[in-house]
Amino acid sequence: MEEVKCLGIESTAHTFSSSVVSLRNLTEGKILSNVKAVYNPPRGSGIHPSEASRHHTKVASDIILSSLKEAKLIIKDLDVIAYSAGPGLGPCLRVGATIARVLSSYYNIPLVPVNHAIGHIELGCFLTKLIEPVVLLISGGHTLITTYKDKRWRIFGETLDLTIGQLVDQLGRELGYSSPAGPIIEKLASNSKNYLLMPYTIKGNDVSFSGLLTYAKKLLSKGYKVEDICYSVQETAFAMLCETFERAIAFCEKEEAMVVGGVAANKRLAFMLNSLADRYGVNLKVVPFEYSGDCGAQIAVVGALAFKAGFSVSVEKSLVKRSWRIDQVDIYWRS
Repeated sequence: MEEVKCLGIESTAHTFSSSVVSLRNLTEGKILSNVKAVYNPPRGSGIHPSEASRHHTKVASDIILSSLKEAKLIIKDLDVIAYSAGPGLGPCLRVGATIARVLSSYYNIPLVPVNHAIGHIELGCFLTKLIEPVVLLISGGHTLITTYKDKRWRIFGETLDLTIGQLVDQLGRELGYSSPAGPIIEKLASNSKNYLLMPYTIKGNDVSFSGLLTYAKKLLSKGYKVEDICYSVQETAFAMLCETFERAIAFCEKEEAMVVGGVAANKRLAFMLNSLADRYGVNLKVVPFEYSGDCGAQIAVVGALAFKAGFSVSVEKSLVKRSWRIDQVDIYWRS
């Protein structure tokens, strides 16, 4: 099988996205399309699963048709259809899974369920051309450090409570902004250099952000400047991530490192991580901004790789898993 054309459907949380890729192997191929629509909750609130799922249902047809049109293909040209099976919000996951099942069954196209986090990692490897880097995955749903070993991505550190994305979004909601709040918190933080001492919690190589959020809310209630709080929270959280990432790089003794996930778009974090990489002489790559957030391309890439390796499932056996760790996922396409 020389080349695989895969339609990937992403629907784990606030984003519904469809992408078509044409892949030869881990690093060779093209992303032919990547179309998305994002559910925006009311100001000051987070993602409501049922509202987000209704949004996905409304936009799904147009998004999928647009991705096929942009790829200059019809659905019968596809070799495989992939969907985000988890982790994520149950109602949102079911929208993408149902659509994928219907298309697979009606057009008799093989079906591949994809772990959303593995999608971030494998898309990052595909785009950066790194093979087996130490990976920092940071997003609304994930905060972990991993590298590949013996057919699985192994976790070397993770959050014990909130993800970095949840920390930022909940701080944003406290300030009256809706999720995702990353860009506005980054902008507010850039307007301050006044660091306020914050809780710094690392246990082994795991991080904890709940105390940091609680303390930030306490300072807000006392009238401290919003810009100073955002700056201090960001600096503290990013320093924790850098410390644990540095330990993982030293332990794994690898020369490649990669940052993926929506928070990878933060310029301050990129600067801190690049400084770390320079000290260790590590080739650090950050996933391009266009693909840092949730997107169909991350699902399509894994779907194509898995199918090329001989993996697919019947519609009857296709499931969604709201909780699904990456170290529980067998990687069929890597040696």
